[in-house]
Amino acid sequence: MASFDEAYQKTMGAEGRYSNNSSDRGGETYRGIARRTHPDWPGWLIIDAAKRQPDFPACLERSPALQLRVRTLYRFEYWDKIRGDQIESQIIAEELFDTFVNTGTRAQFLQRTLNLLNRNQKLYPDIPVDGIPGPGTLAALAACLKSRSPTLVFNIMNVMQGAHYIGIMERDPTQEEFVGWFDRVEIIKKEGR
Repeated sequence: MASFDEAYQKTMGAEGRYSNNSSDRGGETYRGIARRTHPDWPGWLIIDAAKRQPDFPACLERSPALQLRVRTLYRFEYWDKIRGDQIESQIIAEELFDTFVNTGTRAQFLQRTLNLLNRNQKLYPDIPVDGIPGPGTLAALAACLKSRSPTLVFNIMNVMQGAHYIGIMERDPTQEEFVGWFDRVEIIKKEGR
């Protein structure tokens, strides 16, 4: 089964530290946690108090209490919601977790991918593309991985993720400032990772 710790470390490597960029739709953000999305997160109390320190925002990285709150939010709000502990493939769990965190599209990329790879429902039935990674999604993923490589699933999900970013930027050119989103889009050329 997939490891939260590995997925968390990878996502934290892609998430920035503190930001309050007026172009960012999430507004004030710390380690990918947007104040607009999570206004009641207890970490904001620590951050608000730290704003009075002369070395803000660098001082945030030295707060064990804040780092614990970040980890806890990611575990319960993202990993548990994708049922990460039930996913057998680490690369698929990491991709789903990171995409869930970054794009807010929930599990739609995975669900759409699974529906594309079922050979017109010969391998398993289509699943609803509702963004909710429930038992049906996990069953379809397990069935898919019996005949398809995790790399193929991973690559298709990443193509969809890249197209998602392009769509955002084309609809709202102010979002071109966040072209760094594409650093999260990976394609694996060979099996294994």
